[in-house]
Amino acid sequence: MKDSLKSWQIRLALLVTILGVFLSLTRLIFFTFSPFQPRQMTSVLFEIHKGQSPSEIIKSLTTNGIIKNGRYFLWVGRLGRQWRKIKAGEYRLSASMAPWEIYSLLTSGISAAHPLTVREGENIYEIGENLESKGLMSQEHFVSLCKDKELISSLPYFKDAAPPTLEGYLFPDTYFFNRTLSEVDIIKQMVHHFFKIWNNSDDERAKTLGLSRHEIITLASIIEKETGASEERPLISSIFHNRLQKHMKLQSDPTTIYGMWDHYHGKIHKKDLSAKNEYNTYYVNALPIGPIGNPGEEAIRAALYPSSSPYLYFVSHNDGTHQFSKTIQEHNQAVKKFQLNPQARVGKSWRDHLKKTSSTQTTQ
Repeated sequence: MKDSLKSWQIRLALLVTILGVFLSLTRLIFFTFSPFQPRQMTSVLFEIHKGQSPSEIIKSLTTNGIIKNGRYFLWVGRLGRQWRKIKAGEYRLSASMAPWEIYSLLTSGISAAHPLTVREGENIYEIGENLESKGLMSQEHFVSLCKDKELISSLPYFKDAAPPTLEGYLFPDTYFFNRTLSEVDIIKQMVHHFFKIWNNSDDERAKTLGLSRHEIITLASIIEKETGASEERPLISSIFHNRLQKHMKLQSDPTTIYGMWDHYHGKIHKKDLSAKNEYNTYYVNALPIGPIGNPGEEAIRAALYPSSSPYLYFVSHNDGTHQFSKTIQEHNQAVKKFQLNPQARVGKSWRDHLKKTSSTQTTQ
């Protein structure tokens, strides 16, 4: 009798256990496929950083109102072996997503990305300002990293000779970054892109011209700033090459502006042209110490492959194109015609050339 009673107790306990497990699994399955708030229309950007524990992630998900039951969410991840698959990144999540959808996204590595466009000719200060506006890092920190000698020397591209800054080596393009990416990794991506464009044959070509890679990029950055007309770049390049060969000062206004960037307010004064700094080509009788911006591929190719010309001077037509001269006398006449004559500027803008180019491309 006692054995029979004990047997029934065991069976009952087993049945209760099985029923409990069944109910728990049913709830867990229901939880897995049920959003916390099905009609929630808003979403949040949710960051996961390297080294975060499941408990930290769950607490953040609960705090942001994305999930209701952290314990169930933990077990869904454990039973599905999801926790080890979760990747650091920035994800757009909503309470209208079921837990299985949340895990699917967190393990995909497909982060929400913020586009950042680096335009041809932009310098590290302008790029830093753009990064700060995107909430990716402060301008001050970005500029300091671009000047960090230890960081620059650690990059595999500069084993032979490290440049003073990374100015010139942050290739212009549209990048997609998320906020969990480190500041150093953001910079490394831009530099890596530059060295996908620059290759060994470019190094050989630079040697043929008697210039280093750094000098070519410096020259390309000046060419980029001097003209927005792509067809003029090889000709502008030829003028600078000619002046370098004749040991003439380059006298490029953009280099003067870069040298006084921290106190430039839109105008260059006579005293600025005589300022003693290593970027001012009215002062130094050579290329500046480094690039004054980040040139695009066309400007780099123009620096490497200049046109063959007799020109030593150029002056703006005020419409985005330039007048080229062989002698200082010709140049002075051109300055008088296009710059000193107020009528020559009326109704003209450097954007005029962009409109012409756009119109030509449309009709072709």
